[in-house]
Amino acid sequence: MAINSKTELPEDRLNFEALKSHHKSKAIASISKQQNPFDLLRILYEGAVSGAAAGVVVEAALYPIDTIKTRLQAVRGGGQIILKGLYSGLAGNLVGVLPASAIFIGVYEPAKRKLLDSFPENLSALAHLTAGAIGGAASSIVRVPAEVVKQRMQTGQFSSAPDAVRLIVAKEGFRGLYAGYGSFLLRDLPFDAIQFCLYEQLRMGYKLAAKRDLKDSENAMIGAFAGAITGAITTPLDVIKTRLMVQGSAKQYEGILHCVKTIAREEGASTLFKGIGPRVLWIGIGGSIFFGVLERTKKLVAAKQPID
Repeated sequence: MAINSKTELPEDRLNFEALKSHHKSKAIASISKQQNPFDLLRILYEGAVSGAAAGVVVEAALYPIDTIKTRLQAVRGGGQIILKGLYSGLAGNLVGVLPASAIFIGVYEPAKRKLLDSFPENLSALAHLTAGAIGGAASSIVRVPAEVVKQRMQTGQFSSAPDAVRLIVAKEGFRGLYAGYGSFLLRDLPFDAIQFCLYEQLRMGYKLAAKRDLKDSENAMIGAFAGAITGAITTPLDVIKTRLMVQGSAKQYEGILHCVKTIAREEGASTLFKGIGPRVLWIGIGGSIFFGVLERTKKLVAAKQPID
């Protein structure tokens, strides 16, 4: 029997169905690659919970070292520092650290994912740098008032966080809670960008070399290295930020440049590296605890999320 050109063979039908299935699969894969808003919300939630846990643990564990560092940087000339009350202001500071850390990681994680998807693979470091700076800028709204209150208490100006807030606002206005905001951003945006970029890049390299997921101790070791290096590099910015934040209504310094010139003229340029030892120790140990707790908490939170 002659076969009409329009007559379908069984094999043709099978090939046609397979082709349709292939194109449908590609379309579904393409849609799945697009960022789901619920995925972003989940990443934000996991980041916020992990960041809050890591920030509170670090702050509580290493607060005395931070207090010594602050007092070293705040004292002028050859003045002596007091080693009493090293936990002064801890409770009030934790109230600020918890939301600040939650905001930072909650913003950093989705920003990082979005930027990594947008940038070429060879620009992953730029994605991490940018995400770190974005996270730092977002959390600064809470971090700066918490830092101002903490450092004023660490230097013995106030005995409790509520008193500190009330008296700062009474004497300096609401803007007093944001004293040194510019210097804070000058220190923390580069710090956050460099620290998280170093951590992420070292972690990626280590995973490639090891050909497996990293253990908690390895994440902690990489975090310690990234924190110590970044802490040392940004010490002068930290000194400037501390002086501007603790000066209060006395207004010894008119701004960042005036602060740098005054310190260099009256105390010597080496003063800009005051407290580098405690700072590197504090941020190095803090980096190991922070990133260790962060990665562990992220795994725990992710494990409790329902699987799609």
